[in-house]
Amino acid sequence: MPDLHDQMARRLADLTRDIVDRCAAEVPFYRRLSAETLDGQVSQSVTAVLGLFLKLLRNPGALRPADATWVVELSARRARDHLPLEAALTAYLIGAEVWWQAVTELAAPDDLAEAGTRLLDGLSTAMPAVVLAHLQAREDLRSEAKRVRRELLAALLNGQRHQGPAQAAGIEIGQRHTVLMVRFSPRQPDSLVQAALDAHTGTPVLMDPTDGIVLLPAGTVPESLVADLREALDTTVLAAAADAGTPAMIPEAAAEAREVIELLGRLGRPSGLYRFDDVLVEYQLARPGAGLRRLAAKLDPLTDHPYLLQTLQSFVHHGHNRRQTALALHIHRNTLDYRLQRITALTGLDVAVPAQARMLEAAITARDLL
Repeated sequence: MPDLHDQMARRLADLTRDIVDRCAAEVPFYRRLSAETLDGQVSQSVTAVLGLFLKLLRNPGALRPADATWVVELSARRARDHLPLEAALTAYLIGAEVWWQAVTELAAPDDLAEAGTRLLDGLSTAMPAVVLAHLQAREDLRSEAKRVRRELLAALLNGQRHQGPAQAAGIEIGQRHTVLMVRFSPRQPDSLVQAALDAHTGTPVLMDPTDGIVLLPAGTVPESLVADLREALDTTVLAAAADAGTPAMIPEAAAEAREVIELLGRLGRPSGLYRFDDVLVEYQLARPGAGLRRLAAKLDPLTDHPYLLQTLQSFVHHGHNRRQTALALHIHRNTLDYRLQRITALTGLDVAVPAQARMLEAAITARDLL
């Protein structure tokens, strides 16, 4: 169809203008673009696509991948400019409609079916390639954004200058932050954790999934966040939080949160949110030395009686409440009293004597830490 090709070629500039004008009128993304961008980058992309349609009018047959190279490159550029994929596809449909309208005005009746087939051939070649390029470009953008955010978090955690990475990431670093160390059981996909964090705070949250460290902006309530994570991800969450009054204090807060989470793991504490004050005694007991081993040895007489050790642990865990302890162990109160008497006889420490009861509690902690 050489005649139709030549006629459409002469109208290429007008068709491009019509398509761009319709995109600006009908597609919200294009409506927000400046006239300079519409006349420049957008018109360039439209002209490149129409060039493919023209080629098919002159040379029947499927387009080669190389024929769409320039179109794909332009689409990738638009994706990097944050063009939504749905807007790009809508623009293609508008372009096909404008093109076909012109074809129906110029083509002989006998040529319409063939011209329609060649238009569909062009769309079936260009659109999948454009979608793939668009998705790849968007993934590259996301990967780059993740890299920049990781650099920013690393700078803050190491006490380094963070202004450059913050500007690149488009994140404003305030004064106050909460450093959170989290452990999930079972481990959750990083993307889900990131999505849950962002949804709770309403802003992109800096997170290092490898280390399980999260930097929360001011105003975030860690207790509420941990509860939301537990519900949204349907998992157990063990977390340690430490506050930083300024960005310079973030490394210190991170070190504190890391020590707390490691201590919680050694102690086998249940899921929940903990701060340093919640484990002050345990932290001090965890300091290495002969005292810790000697304290743990107070329970050596119970080694051959694991049920007595379990009873003592439950008794301490339930705040010396005999009724709750008996219920938790599924035993009678008299049985509990008998076991506590046996513990006193074997260890020489009486749970009814406050000073000796504190010694037993400390011994349990020391035993967990060794």
